[in-house]
Amino acid sequence: RLLHMFRVTAGLPSSAEPLGGWEAPDNELRGHFAGGHYLSACALLGASLGDAAVTDRGKHMVAELAKCQRAHGDGYLSAFPEEFFDRLREGQRVWAPFYTLHKIMAGLLDTYTYSGSTQALDVLEGMAGWVGRWTAPLSEEQMQHVLEVEYGGMNEVLYNLSAVAKSGGDSYRALGHRFDHRSFFDPLARGRDELAGLHANTHIPQVIGAAWRYELTGETRYRDIAHYFWREVTSKRDFCTGGTSNDEGWHTLGTLSKQLSGYTHECCCTYNMLKLTRHVFEWTADPACADYYERALFNGILGTEHPSDGQKLYYVSMESGFWKLFGTPLHAFWCCTGTGAESFSKFGDSIYFHDDRGVFVNLFIPSEVTWAERGIRLAQETRFPEEDSTTLTVHCAKPVRMPLRIRVPYWVAQGGRVSLNGRALARRAVAGSYFVLDRTWHDGDRVQVTMPMRLHVWPMPDDPSIQAIMYGPVVLAGRLGTEGLTPATLRAAPTKPRTVPQYLTKPVAAPALVSSSADPSAWIHAVPGSPLEFRTTGQRQDITLVPFSRIMDERYAIYWKVT
Repeated sequence: RLLHMFRVTAGLPSSAEPLGGWEAPDNELRGHFAGGHYLSACALLGASLGDAAVTDRGKHMVAELAKCQRAHGDGYLSAFPEEFFDRLREGQRVWAPFYTLHKIMAGLLDTYTYSGSTQALDVLEGMAGWVGRWTAPLSEEQMQHVLEVEYGGMNEVLYNLSAVAKSGGDSYRALGHRFDHRSFFDPLARGRDELAGLHANTHIPQVIGAAWRYELTGETRYRDIAHYFWREVTSKRDFCTGGTSNDEGWHTLGTLSKQLSGYTHECCCTYNMLKLTRHVFEWTADPACADYYERALFNGILGTEHPSDGQKLYYVSMESGFWKLFGTPLHAFWCCTGTGAESFSKFGDSIYFHDDRGVFVNLFIPSEVTWAERGIRLAQETRFPEEDSTTLTVHCAKPVRMPLRIRVPYWVAQGGRVSLNGRALARRAVAGSYFVLDRTWHDGDRVQVTMPMRLHVWPMPDDPSIQAIMYGPVVLAGRLGTEGLTPATLRAAPTKPRTVPQYLTKPVAAPALVSSSADPSAWIHAVPGSPLEFRTTGQRQDITLVPFSRIMDERYAIYWKVT
């Protein structure tokens, strides 16, 4: 069923029942999930878990897609005909054909990179050749006009291909440069925020492409573009969850508190902001990057997949009284279904980094990492965030000298504590920095880090009286009940994430809160015996607060009017 429209488009027989939603035969974005995100998810999950069956599924998909490409005969590969690109060139209405092509190419690249499939690289180079021939006759002015239609990260995937291609790397890099959108990049290069009115997820992947260009060429203009953009979005245009956008777009600066709706925080944006954050951290080693990554991962990614059937969210509603609206199995395949499939297959990403000397521990997730060149394996045991500590055990065949840098998050209360092999160290771990242990490590050395968590508020930058409540990095959501919710209102109809009329009626409103102290722990208390559950006190209507990621099939509030 995943391959059906690829085979039909290539003129090959298929008796499979078509998928629905955005993969349906009449949807112009068809192929973005089936041939793209799904391949990436298989490659990422197979590599991180060492799961050969998942890896082989991705390779099998590539082998079948290669048959479709051979049937086209010119390197073209998609689940829709080349006529879509004719419409794009002529300025006729068409839904983002290069966006879908990017997903397929990125899936092939991931299958080569993480699964070792040389066939995936061959198919990818065939597609890049077709893209080169299609764009070659276009003038620069014509190409910039083409780039007005969403094209995903075409610059990113071509820059990446230039680094791994068997030959022709320079030509792929030049082709990637043709997908740099000047009207978007030029203001960012000058340090100007002209994001208002732009479709958010059209543009974040373009910035990721700029980051790759800087890393490949050393051109500082592209580093400046990416770094400035990241700072603007994460400091002025993101919600407490780390998500960004309202109704898929950015709006006038200084109005974030007025952007709370049922259409906030498109999940694709969070997926792409995390990818960009990884680049910025690699350049800066700034713990603030890891702070953002943690906040967006634990709140903007976790909780966007329904535990009963794996369906994903499109939007993360920030307006009080809404609920999480998931897709329907085999009848959604939204853009966020695709990025969600990748997000839930790459939880090993960005936990650890290293430089020439030592290791950075950025996230507190039970995991193991091997640094083969140094002969070190690092194991992390933790129940974070249910508990406020993590234990790191060093395994090495012979003593190794290196610095171990453990992030001390911005939210740590009263300084963290560190012990080495059971002995408490005198130094305190300072919030917003790294605790560095530079020593010779022996097999079995254990480091325990305690990071006291505290309640704190996350105010809107333009209206401090509108606040979210957090515990450590965890956004707490107020439970507002299930009034009016039915199985029909909990799921969205195919292709349209907002089709249920009842969704637009919100009979349950969030109460205003009265703060007796700037410290929320004075009027919000932990519920004994229930980790990460809290209850307000002294309010006209007291509210139970739990991690937003736990909220399913009920109404909630994240932001509150606090007086």
